[in-house]
Amino acid sequence: MNKNKNEKPFSIKGKGAAVGIVICFVAVIVMVGAYTFNNYEKKVNEQLAKAEEETDELTKEKSEATTTNDIVLPEAEGNTSTENDTAEKENDTQDDGAADTTGTAGNAAEVFFDESSQLTWPASGAVLINYSMDQTVYFSTLEQYKYNPALVIGGDVGEEIGASAAGVVSNIEQTAQTGVTVTLDMGNGYSAVYGQLKEVPLEIGDYVAAGETVGYMSEPTKYYSVEGPNLYFELLKDGDPVNPMDFMES
Repeated sequence: MNKNKNEKPFSIKGKGAAVGIVICFVAVIVMVGAYTFNNYEKKVNEQLAKAEEETDELTKEKSEATTTNDIVLPEAEGNTSTENDTAEKENDTQDDGAADTTGTAGNAAEVFFDESSQLTWPASGAVLINYSMDQTVYFSTLEQYKYNPALVIGGDVGEEIGASAAGVVSNIEQTAQTGVTVTLDMGNGYSAVYGQLKEVPLEIGDYVAAGETVGYMSEPTKYYSVEGPNLYFELLKDGDPVNPMDFMES
């Protein structure tokens, strides 16, 4: 009996120690939790501050962009004015073009050529190669037989070439075969082509009266070196070649 009485107080002390340990453990957990929470709160506050700073920067950039746009607006208005000026100039150009077209149309109304019309000789020399679209003819320079859609008329270099009939200049070009070449629209689908020229005093749209200077005879191209200086003279009806001799004055 005495032994059990002595052991009871020891048991109570042991329980008190265990409770103390538990309390210490709980206190440690609470301290660790408080520390972790403080760190988390600190990080959250830092992130919020950073987000606010970025938001402020974006707002500032937007404000600057708006200010820049406000500065550009007067320039845009100036560009609009320039565009209006350009449009007015284009309208003026179109008006001028319309006036020029009217003038050309007036010239075209003055020209007339049909199957009963006649052509004057545009050059002084003899015919070197006749028109021939039914059979081939011999070209001395080329040493071959070819169809010939024009008259090749001899002459002297520098000789003045006059228009065989009145017309309006529809084309001026330079080709390897006929050199500087002028085309006159004579009306009703008829056109006259004058090749192997130089010093042409005309421009597209010019009216040329019968006998008026079309140009001057040039040195022959390499396609006619054997034939010598000549005028390439072609007559077209609706774009197809016809024999100029059928219209030449006797």
